[in-house]
Amino acid sequence: MSDRLAGAARPVTSSELLSVVAARELAGRRTVFAGIGLPTLATELARLTVAPGIEVVYESGVCGAHPSHLPETIADAVLITGAEAVVSMATLFGSVLQGGHIDVGFLGAAQIDRWGNLNTSVIGEWTSPSVRLPGSGGAVEVMANAREVFVVMRRHTPRSFADVLDFCTTPGPDRALADGIRPLGAGVTRVITELGVLARAGVGDELRLVAVHPGVSVEQVRAATGWELEIADRLTTTAPPTSAELRLLRDDVDPNRVYLR
Repeated sequence: MSDRLAGAARPVTSSELLSVVAARELAGRRTVFAGIGLPTLATELARLTVAPGIEVVYESGVCGAHPSHLPETIADAVLITGAEAVVSMATLFGSVLQGGHIDVGFLGAAQIDRWGNLNTSVIGEWTSPSVRLPGSGGAVEVMANAREVFVVMRRHTPRSFADVLDFCTTPGPDRALADGIRPLGAGVTRVITELGVLARAGVGDELRLVAVHPGVSVEQVRAATGWELEIADRLTTTAPPTSAELRLLRDDVDPNRVYLR
């Protein structure tokens, strides 16, 4: 049985696929500002595989995190265990982020548009939304100051990949520049979804489909996207998770199923 089929005895879940694909994207990166949830899973898996020297920073002020097990919230005390430093919020955002020390900001979102602007505030009208969400947290600062931003989205639907956001919580560099603000970074450069991977080079470029997951067609992805999605000239198919990646994810990274579903 090949390494890529050895995990078939236990079906690969969407969370596992997203975590593995996102972890691979961190190869060669030095510092990552990780959000809680799938970004944490992906970052911890990357540390055990493609990026053993990566430094993980959390919004609570923890730098160089080495938690003994997965944090359940951004304020979980386990993040401090073995950390290289714990700094104040002012230092984290004023010196670490604004100082240009973060290679990748790893975020989640409820909605994203073709330019990489994010919505984590409301679904529906602001005054009477169908869903009210947590809001920005530090995402605005991460978007503006990280060299690039990766986004992991569990759902790929026309509502989540919207032509027009219901609300813009976190503007990317294109929108910021239109308002006279010059961010340091390129904004969203990678979006990992249940269907594939979208990418953009930076300012002036829109997200396009660069990879589909095994068994997914371009037509499926286009039908699930709320704008006329461009397709990369060299579209690829993502490699399935290997048995080694799945074993690490299930047994070492998240054995208690904090985020794996």
